[in-house]
Formats: sequence, structure tokens, C-alpha cells
Amino acid sequence: MGRAAAAGTGAGGARRWLRWLELCFWAAGAAAARGTDNGEALPESIPSAPGTLPHFIEEPDDAYIIKSNPIALRCKARPAMQIFFKCNGEWVHQNEHVSEESLDESSGLKVREVFINVTRQQVEDFHGPEDYWCQCVAWSHLGTSKSRKASVRIAYLRKNFEQDPQGREVPIEGMIVLHCRPPEGVPAAEVEWLKNEEPIDSEQDENIDTRADHNLIIRQARLSDSGNYTCMAANIVAKRRSLSATVVVYVNGGWSSWTEWSACNVRCGRGWQKRSRTCTNPAPLNGGAFCEGMSVQKITCTSLCPVDGSWEVWSEWSVCSPECEHLRIRECTAPPPRNGGKFCEGLSQESENCTDGLCILDKKPLHEIKPQSIENASDIALYSGLGAAVVAVAVLVIGVTLYRRSHSDYGVDVIDSSALTGNSLLLNPAMQPDLTVSRTYSGPICLQDPLDKELMTESSLFNPLSDIKVKVQSSFMVSLGVSERAEYPGKNRLGTFPHGNNCAFSTVHPRNKTPFIQNLSSLATRTELRTTGVFGHLGGRLVMPNTGVSLLIPHGAIPEENSWEIYMSINQGEPSLQSEGSEVLLSPEVTCGPPDMVVTTPFALTIPHCADVSAEHWNIHLKKRTQQGKWEEVMSVEDESTSCYCLLDPFACHVLLDSFGTYALTGEPITDCAVKQLKVAVFGCMSCNSLDYNLRVYCVDNTPCAFQEVVSDERHQGGQLLEEPKLLHFKGNTFSLQISVLDIPPFLWRIKPFTACQEVPFSRVWCSNRQPLHCAFSLERYTPTTTELSCKICIRQLKGHEQILQVETSILESERETITFFAQEDSAFPAQTGPKAFKIPYSIRQRICATFDTPNAKGKDWQMLAQKNSINRNLSYFATQSSPSAVILNLWEARHQHDGDLDSLACALEEIGRTHMKLSNITESQLDEPDFNYSRQNGL
Repeated sequence: MGRAAAAGTGAGGARRWLRWLELCFWAAGAAAARGTDNGEALPESIPSAPGTLPHFIEEPDDAYIIKSNPIALRCKARPAMQIFFKCNGEWVHQNEHVSEESLDESSGLKVREVFINVTRQQVEDFHGPEDYWCQCVAWSHLGTSKSRKASVRIAYLRKNFEQDPQGREVPIEGMIVLHCRPPEGVPAAEVEWLKNEEPIDSEQDENIDTRADHNLIIRQARLSDSGNYTCMAANIVAKRRSLSATVVVYVNGGWSSWTEWSACNVRCGRGWQKRSRTCTNPAPLNGGAFCEGMSVQKITCTSLCPVDGSWEVWSEWSVCSPECEHLRIRECTAPPPRNGGKFCEGLSQESENCTDGLCILDKKPLHEIKPQSIENASDIALYSGLGAAVVAVAVLVIGVTLYRRSHSDYGVDVIDSSALTGNSLLLNPAMQPDLTVSRTYSGPICLQDPLDKELMTESSLFNPLSDIKVKVQSSFMVSLGVSERAEYPGKNRLGTFPHGNNCAFSTVHPRNKTPFIQNLSSLATRTELRTTGVFGHLGGRLVMPNTGVSLLIPHGAIPEENSWEIYMSINQGEPSLQSEGSEVLLSPEVTCGPPDMVVTTPFALTIPHCADVSAEHWNIHLKKRTQQGKWEEVMSVEDESTSCYCLLDPFACHVLLDSFGTYALTGEPITDCAVKQLKVAVFGCMSCNSLDYNLRVYCVDNTPCAFQEVVSDERHQGGQLLEEPKLLHFKGNTFSLQISVLDIPPFLWRIKPFTACQEVPFSRVWCSNRQPLHCAFSLERYTPTTTELSCKICIRQLKGHEQILQVETSILESERETITFFAQEDSAFPAQTGPKAFKIPYSIRQRICATFDTPNAKGKDWQMLAQKNSINRNLSYFATQSSPSAVILNLWEARHQHDGDLDSLACALEEIGRTHMKLSNITESQLDEPDFNYSRQNGL
């Protein structure tokens, strides 16, 4: 029979039972009534006493069908005459019930327990608005009672998590939250967390919470919390594991305290001190960030050099004393000991017998004279000497006074006549001197006889000869002496002057003397990057101090009995070379002349550049300006040419040329990796407002002359270099440059909002040789008592390199430390002529040329000399020269003008197999021998 028939049968049986129960209740009531009428009371323990309804001792519970196994629902009630199940509103057939009946001994009531089974098929076949449910209905004498509804569901658990936990990297003491959403299931899955396959007990660790919506929360991360975390979901059907999430607790590094400043690294002079710190407080762990900032700080230090004392020459022997002795003395003043230097060793006084032992006093031999008589004679000699000295001083004072009165018409003293080779310069007392004149001149100054009391003309005064300094002091005294180095090259550079030993004179009337001195002061303030020198057959070297530009005139390049005044200058204005396309100017425009000069041997011109040399990224050209002002390409650095030769070093290009003119280097970037080297520097000065301080950050081409222009501008503005300049590699990738001020001390300094970072377009930086690039920042002090400034300047290119300038300075001029701009190694001698201009002695040079110019079957000739000196390209240029070895040595001289590394040349000669002894040990007598040798160990 179908399910409906079974349900109908069950319904009919229930109705029959209800009718039967009603009859039973009626009979019981009648019997009770009869018993009452007969005066017989019913016992209290009768189960069918009125007012007792069925009470469920056990009601059916919710159940889950696992796989295909049926579940059993159970009911138990008392007093109960019958219990039936009703599922989904329909009665369950009585044949499906399993009933048990018992008696409750405590109450004497009848207890009935009923079971039914529910199959998976029954649940799956039910389609209703709610879950499959079943309910018990129990009958007693007074009525029926219903139990709670128990739902029956099919249990399951899906395989995939709705959200797997994700790995995280968190700093120590940070919060860790791992989210987990378990798979859908019936009943709902319970979640458990595993760490490294071990269960996590949140009750034992207060720092961990797993109660919040299945998530794992670690309030403060510890190093021990690093590991692999897994979310485990389980119900009555199955267990599921999520993907593991790796948690890394990292520690960012922290700086330790600074060490004490080290001692100055030099015993005397200018050096540096440093202090350091380590990134160990704490040390970075598990990929934590390394400490930001510098681990080493350096400051300059200056220690006074100790000067050991030295004796003056012995004085003349004194007159022979009555004791037949004479004395001589010397003083420890040449120089005296200073700054802890040692005092002179030896005696300061020396005496000896002046009669070879033949002296007789009172007709007695000297050894028989009594000490008392010797002391009396010594006193007499002492007093006699003092009297004579007093008389001499008085006579000298009277003579000087008379002499000054007789020459009072001139009103001037002349000193240091040795510098004038016997001449004097007299100024009329009526002339008002310019007290600011301080100018260095080169060359011998020819002056008129002082008896003329006339000044020379301005043109005769400026002949460029030996170093003489003219200073007019407030007492109308003119001091002429050897000058010190020029503080800034360019201010002392003269133009092209006629040379020779003849001095022209003209008369300057007294009324014209003041304008002359004023004109002299104005000339002293001229700034021109230009230098000159007179060169002859011996050749020489012309250097533009602190610019990296130099000119080497080889020996024999100028014919004998000829001399030329050669000049060299650098264009400091707007470049006349206009770049085409992506081409950029990499060097200054250098002019050398005169242009009509003809040389018999190529000269070497050294030009600094700012390119990071790489043939893969740059195509560098040498260009020359024509007489019409146009620029034309001479050659590419990598080309083969017999007209000129270019040797590109990391910071300079050495060019061998036959003609003078204006030259410059240009570069065309081949890839985005082409790099220009920029020099970054920061200057500072006080502003008009006493509380403000200005910082100016410069980014200029890494050429000495470009930075020299910045220094000149800053000196006019009162700027001070605050940190040693650094090198920045700027890529040609079209990304801009950012300059920012960082780590400004709070509560001491402040900067205007939105001005702490400035961005410079790429094109402005890439063509920075047009004009020095700088960004200005204005900082304000909170109080005037703040005198120290400490901050960082960050200069970085987007997707490129960066540099940090650490500024630590005092804004007070008196306490500020001075940082040297230039080494000024060559500023004292811009022009050197003759053998002293060359590192290799001329006689040795001749022997090298004679040896290597001769062809050799084994290949040990000038080509091998070129190869050993890293000259491997365009050798055809040297083959066209009358002496290839001489040209190679000229190129070596140009490359090593500062270091004079003769060891490298000796090493190259030794490797060729031609050298066995040190060149520098070869004396002039040895040079006349047929062979010469070199030594690698000690250099040339």
C-alpha cells in the first residue's frame, strides 16, 4: 500500500481508539459516581484519577541522518495509555511504532515509551516549507499531550572553505588577525586552529582569542608566534583542513648609541674624526627593515702641527776676556719650538781659550790665577761693555732722528727693497690711498728712481712676471713681497699681456694718483676663468686651477728661438653650443689659442666631463666651433681618425690636437640607462629675518668648473658650504628629481607646509649645464636661542638613485666649521715651463723614444708601449706621427699630471721586457752610458 493508504489506515485506527477511550472514560465516570453514591471513596493511588494528563519524561530530539543510516526518535510519557508519532502533520502507522510499557514505582503511574525509525529516503522525499519534523501525542484518562517538534535533517559538510586564512608579515607587538570561514555543512562545522600541526588552546594563552567568528586573533605578536597556521573545520560527518597560512613576526632594526668620537686621523693638519653606531638595538630579524640613516658620521678636525725647534747659526766669538776666554752663543729660534715641538738639542753657549793656553795674568800662568782675581776682572769687563752699548744706542737714535727730519717731505717709508731689485715705490703724501687694495701680480716690476717721486703707468705695472703683492696701508706704507695662493682662482687671472723685460714708464701727476689706485681696486674684483703663459721650444703645461682643464705643450712643439703667449679660457656664460635632438653638453666650452699658432707635435688638451662612461649607453662626440660661430663635429670618441685622438677617462677626456680653438664634448644617450654624474651640495645662510635660515641645494654637472661657479655665486650671497658635496648618478629615464628636507628637529625649527619637498622636471636636470640648478628651502627658528641645525637633505630620482646630505651646523658665523671647496693643488702654479712641467726627465724620455720607435720583430715597439698604458684603440693615429712613442708619453703626461704615477710606467716597461732598474736612480752620468734600466719596485 502507498504512503497515503497507510496514513488513512492510521487515521481510522486512531478514531477507533478515541471512541474506545471515550467509552472507557464514561464507564469510569459512572463507576465513580456509583461508588460515591454507595459511600465508597476511591483510593488516591488509582491511575485513572481525574485531573492527570500525560507528562513527557523524554521528548524526541533533533536528529541528523548520516549517509544512509536511519535514525530513531523516542518518546516517553506518564501516565499514558497510548503514544503515537505525528510527522509533518500526518500520523505514523501504528505498525511502525515500537512500544514498551512499564509502571513507575514511585507514583504507581503507567509509563509508556515509543520508538520510530526515520530513513534518508523519507527525508529526501519530503518537500515542504520547513525541515522534516516529528511530534509525539500521548493519551490519558483526561486528554492528550503533545511533545516538542523534533527536526530530522540529512547531515553533510562541503569540501572547500568559503575563506582560507592568509599569510601575514607583522611587526613585533603588532596585532595578528587570521580570518577563516569554514565550509557549508549541517550541522554547522566547529572550527579549531592548529599551529605547526599542534592545536591552539586559547584558554591557556590570554594573548590568543579564537572565539570571534572563527577568526584567530593574536593581540600582541611575539617572535614565538611565527609559524604555519591551519584552520580545521569538523562536524558529525567529516573534517576539513584549510590551506596553511604562514605568519612571520619581524623586527625592524634599531640604532645603538653612538660611540665616542675617534681621535683625529692625522697627527697635524686637517683630518677627520668619526664615530659609529650599529643596527643592533634591536638587530633586524625575519626580514625586518634595516636602520635608516648613516652608521658612520665624520667631522673634520684640525690639529696644530708640532714644530721642533732649531738652532740659529753661532754668533761671532766675543772679544777675549781677562780670563783669556771668548764666548759665542746661539738661540733656538730658527724656528722656535711650537705646539709641543721639541726644544733644540745641544748647548746654547760655547766657550774656549782664546790664547791657546798662553794667557798670563799678573805674570802668572792662567792655571795659577786665584778665582777671586778672575771674578774682579770679569766684573770690570762687564761694566765696560754696558757703557759702550749705551753710548752706541744714543748715537744711533740721534742719527735716525736727523735722517727722518731731512726726508720728511716724502712722508713715506719704503720696505722690502729686496723684492724690487733695488727699486722703491714712493707715494705722494697728498694722495689719499685706497685701503682695500690687495692684488697679486706676476713678473718683475720695473719702477722709476725714487728721486723722481713719480708713479709708473698702469700698463707698466701689470706685466705678468714674478709674484708681488702690493698693499697700501693706513700709514701710506707700500709693502711689496711674495704673495700667498689666491683664495679663489679666476679673480687673479690676467688677460693676455705683452711679455719681455723692457719696462715702459710715464709720468703720473699727483692729481691722477687717486684715480689710478681706485682703478686698481676695481680690477681686483674681476672674475674671469682665463689663464695665460709664455712658452717656447722647451714646452710646458698650462693649468686652469680648480677646473680640471689643462693644456700640455710638448717639448719641441714650438720651433726654437720662438715663443708664444698661449692662453686658455672657459665659457661661464650661456653655452653657445645648442644641443640637437637628445644630445646634451657634457663638458665646459674650452678655448685655447692663439688660433693662428702652428705646432709641430700634437698638444694635449684635458677637458672634464660629467658622463658615466659606457660605450653601451653613450655616443660621445668632440666638437669644435668654427670662425663663423657654428659647431661642427671633429670625431666620435669611438671612431678611428688620424686627425686627432680622444682618450676618455672616468672624469676627463684627453685630446691630442694640432690646432687651437674652442672645443667641447657632447653626448647622445643610446639607452635609458645612460647616466650623468651630478654633484649635489647644500649651502646655508641667514636671511634678513633674524629667525629664518635659508638652505640652497645645488645639483650641477660633476665638473670642477661647474661647481666653481656655484661657489662664486654663494660667496656673493654669503652662503656657507654645510656638507661635503656628494656624487649622484642621474639616469636618462625621463623621471624627475625630488629634493626634500627630512628630520627637522621639532619644537626648534619649522618649515612652511607643503614646501619640504620640491620636484624638478627631468629636462631641467638633464640639461643643467645651462644654468646651475638649485632649490631653496626656508626654515624658521621658534626662538633666537636656537643656534644649532640638524637635518637631512634627500636628493633622489624617481626609479633611480638617491643621496643623503647630513646637515649638522651652527648658524652662528663664529662657531661654524669651514669646509674646503677645492684642494688647490695646482692653483699656485697655473703655468709651468721647461723640464719642471713634465714628470718624465727629458733625457730618459729621449731614450724611451729611441728604443720603442724602432720596429722590432718580436712586437716590442711603440704599439706594445701603447697597449701597456691602456691605449688600445685608434693606433693608426700614432703610426702617422714622426715619433709615436713621444706622442704616447705626451698622453701619459696629460693623464697623470696630478699623481705623477711613474710606477705604472715603470711597470709597463718592465712587462715589455725592456727594464731592469729604477729610472729615478739613473744619474746624469749614467744617462751617458749606452744602456738604461728601470725598476718597478720604486718607480721612475
